[in-house]
Amino acid sequence: MDTIKMSEPINHDRRRFLGTAAMTIAAAQLVVSGSADAQSSAAKPADLPRIKPGTHTSFGTLKQINAGVLNVGYAEAGPADGAVVILLHGWPYDIHSYVDVAPLLASAGYRVIVPYLRGYGTTRFLSSETARNGQQSVIAVDIIALMDALKIEKATLAGYDWGARTADIVAALWPERCKALVSVSGYLIGSRESNKMPLPPKAELQWWYQYYFATERGRAGYEKYRHDFAKLIWQIASPKWDFDDATFDRSAAAFDNPDHVSIVIHNYRWRLGLAEGEAKYDDLEKRLAEGPVITVPTITLEGDANGAPHPDPSSYAKKFSGKYAHRIIKGGIGHNLPQEAPQAFAEAVVEVAES
Repeated sequence: MDTIKMSEPINHDRRRFLGTAAMTIAAAQLVVSGSADAQSSAAKPADLPRIKPGTHTSFGTLKQINAGVLNVGYAEAGPADGAVVILLHGWPYDIHSYVDVAPLLASAGYRVIVPYLRGYGTTRFLSSETARNGQQSVIAVDIIALMDALKIEKATLAGYDWGARTADIVAALWPERCKALVSVSGYLIGSRESNKMPLPPKAELQWWYQYYFATERGRAGYEKYRHDFAKLIWQIASPKWDFDDATFDRSAAAFDNPDHVSIVIHNYRWRLGLAEGEAKYDDLEKRLAEGPVITVPTITLEGDANGAPHPDPSSYAKKFSGKYAHRIIKGGIGHNLPQEAPQAFAEAVVEVAES
């Protein structure tokens, strides 16, 4: 995939976060001279300062807030009264996918929220009794709970991988909470019934890790080798992305979360019908299995070198009934599109948010 407290900043030395002040300075340094319009909520993609991937390596001090069944860790950038953008990461990645995107959007006047999903980073369950559930609907419910906790009525949502699926679900089931959407690889809402259908062998090969996770050997292997496993997925999913060890290590620290393995394994087993979800989410899953149309303004993106399984854009274009555009981002861009091509991703967010 309740008590509300005020957000509490925490120091996260392990990730070498530099503090909120540093984030503000970094965002300010990104502003191109003479581009005053980039500071307003009426920013245009062309107004964003130019940035090279990897310009930033850290966020400001993380915040924590109780939201639903979780205490959510998140990064925040930009003015408190700005139009809200929520950026959602995937597996096996973390909030650093947006380490360059967030200051770009902040410089354009947006309030940017980048949460750790359940099972990642500093996000924790409030109770040891809560099921470590990774089914698709529950992660979207987490985001709605986060918005409620932060008193955010409506936001533009953007994501890739698990994050794109989650953003798709929020847009489909709670359109009143979603102003607009950016989704890498398009419409990713699935159903367990459709997942029962076998694929051609070459397509099945791309899902090797899903079948590995279906076994106890796979769970034990991921537990023992989760960092090596994640690095392999990065290399396969983004074959032309020349990331360094420091870049990977910053994200890999998020996988040390005590619930990470349980959430990941449940997510993939649930998809195949090998693990049950929670009954209280059955109605949501039934609606999702019907393939609901997304009505909010949407831009879908795809990298030209995405090595991960992904649908053809023609297969999902009709799932978006509002203002819609699809773009291929060129230059050897793989699965982790916002980190590999932060400029293009941020421009898409601004464009759709202002549509």
